[in-house]
Amino acid sequence: MQLQGSYFFLVFLGIVSVTIDCSDHEHENTTMTTFNVLDYGAVSGGTTDNSRAFLEAWNAACSSEAENPTLIIPRRRFLLNPIIFNGPCNAQNINFLILGRLLAPKSPEAWKELDPGQWLAFHGVNGLKVAGPGTIDGRGQGWWDQSCKYHPKLVGCTSRAPTALKVLSCKKSSLRDIHVINSSQAHILIEGCDGIHIENLIIEAPGNSPNTDGIHIQASHNVIINNTIIGSGDDCVSIGDHISNIAISYVKCGPGHGISIGSLGKSGNFVQVENIHVSKVSLQGTTNGVRIKTWQVGKGYVRGVTFEDIFLDSVKNPIIIDQNYCKVSGACEELPTGVHISDVSFNNFYGTSSTNVAINLNCSRSVPCTGILLKSIYLRSAKLGQNVTSSCRNAYGIAFGVVQPSPCIQI
Repeated sequence: MQLQGSYFFLVFLGIVSVTIDCSDHEHENTTMTTFNVLDYGAVSGGTTDNSRAFLEAWNAACSSEAENPTLIIPRRRFLLNPIIFNGPCNAQNINFLILGRLLAPKSPEAWKELDPGQWLAFHGVNGLKVAGPGTIDGRGQGWWDQSCKYHPKLVGCTSRAPTALKVLSCKKSSLRDIHVINSSQAHILIEGCDGIHIENLIIEAPGNSPNTDGIHIQASHNVIINNTIIGSGDDCVSIGDHISNIAISYVKCGPGHGISIGSLGKSGNFVQVENIHVSKVSLQGTTNGVRIKTWQVGKGYVRGVTFEDIFLDSVKNPIIIDQNYCKVSGACEELPTGVHISDVSFNNFYGTSSTNVAINLNCSRSVPCTGILLKSIYLRSAKLGQNVTSSCRNAYGIAFGVVQPSPCIQI
């Protein structure tokens, strides 16, 4: 059994690769189709704000009549204050090549009178290709030190902090071969987009950093995430509302809170989430494995979800559906409303649970979960000599090939 888990990780590590040429692309390589930030006044070293120079380089590339313009960030350190790269651009495709290291300001003071939720953002850009092998460094410690989540008694604590990289209202775009670290809050946000491909990313933050989700997807469609390593203080990948056609594969997650759909319906809105496929994911020491969580006040649906080929190593809640999500866990008032969760399959799960309840399907009495499939599951306790169990409420479907724990789903 141990060899099987080790083989999974060796295969995974072999898959992740860097495909971009690491040449420096300094002045001598600049052509009419390339736009090097140094030529627009950028100063390396990590102490001078380069926002103006980067914007000038972007505007030149974006307005260029070249077929495939490329903005180049050479292998140096560049400090950037909050900045938005706006589209649309003239070319059908525009490249943003990060060879160096982009640094956020260390102090939250840099966001004074600015949007505290945003550092780097692309808005309304179609055909955007962000590639590495450079690094986006959110330097979030200053925000973590004043987070209300961990310092609720601190006068002036903050509940909102910058996302390192936002991709907003973009189509047919990609993020590849970049390293995103230590964001003040979520590392990458995909919102209002259609046709986004994310691959070969490494996302890292301490496991105790507050709300530092790896990738959050909101109001977007046709998103692919693969060959990516994520370790953070929150969900490795989180999926919000108004979502369809999401494919996540070959992701290594940990530390973090696992792969989550939700929470959804908090404001009583009509939820629309469908066609989510998560496969070939390994989770190590995470708070959850795969999870769907909804508030009772919500309406609408989560449907057509597949989790398969999942390896878990000492995960607290390997499989969890919670339709009774609320501010105080276990103390939710029962309501007649709820988000309908249906046609969800958990197939080929293998590994260990660090808690006794390895399968927890906590569904609503008013709007029960239907069409749940449990297939080919073998989960053991991470604690020697202990067994794992299942807990089900108002969950209907079928189970076969479930070796351990014994399924409790209702037919």
